[in-house]
Amino acid sequence: MPYENLADRTAVITGAASGMGAATARLLAAQGVRVALLARRAERLEELAAKITADGGQALAIAADVTDQASVDAAADRVHAAFGPVDLVVNAAGVMLPNPVDAGRADEWQRMLDTNVSGALRVIRAFTADLVAAAAEGRTADLVNISSIGAHITFPNYAVYGATKAALTYLSASLRTELGPRDVRVTNIEPGLTDSELAGHVDNAELSGQLDGMFEALGGLSSEEIADLIAYTTSRARHINLRQLVVLPTRQA
Repeated sequence: MPYENLADRTAVITGAASGMGAATARLLAAQGVRVALLARRAERLEELAAKITADGGQALAIAADVTDQASVDAAADRVHAAFGPVDLVVNAAGVMLPNPVDAGRADEWQRMLDTNVSGALRVIRAFTADLVAAAAEGRTADLVNISSIGAHITFPNYAVYGATKAALTYLSASLRTELGPRDVRVTNIEPGLTDSELAGHVDNAELSGQLDGMFEALGGLSSEEIADLIAYTTSRARHINLRQLVVLPTRQA
């Protein structure tokens, strides 16, 4: 479908090495958006950037770790040096590591907190001034956070993951009160079952099998379908903020 108002914008997309981040980067670039690709896996990013460039788009691959402040700051410097200020930020980096709380996997808890919550905050900190300046100049400015239906619906053994996504959903709502009056749109997207690499992070065989069973029974969304939603949302007229979007496979209650 056509997406108006995207051409000539500049976007930063985290988690761009795979899944929703990579799909979003491909789609936005195809619409004329300059895309800065942030993720840890440099080789994946270089491959994606090369594909986007071969297709006529503009892409910059930046190996960065959102759990590290210095890494995010260095990435922001590279984005600004190459593309100038940005007007669209997509926080798509995330990790899902389900296990029973009484398993005591503090390492997994910290990794999810550092990536899903603190990582998003580091990226927001790095680019909020750009978004505010773009809006002040009368341009469209967007912050998109990828949360999860797990922010609202409880699942056994997903307590910590759900808590991190609930924090991101709340953060998005609160940021809207700060940035909305300055014409910066904040959108929180909460997908249900989606085919991405998140499931591949699960190291619990029983829970991994449960996920496979849910996909078989309910079907799942594709990363490209989430990208389509992001492109649609950020291409609306600048006075329209689709503030919170819950997107599920039709069979997922």
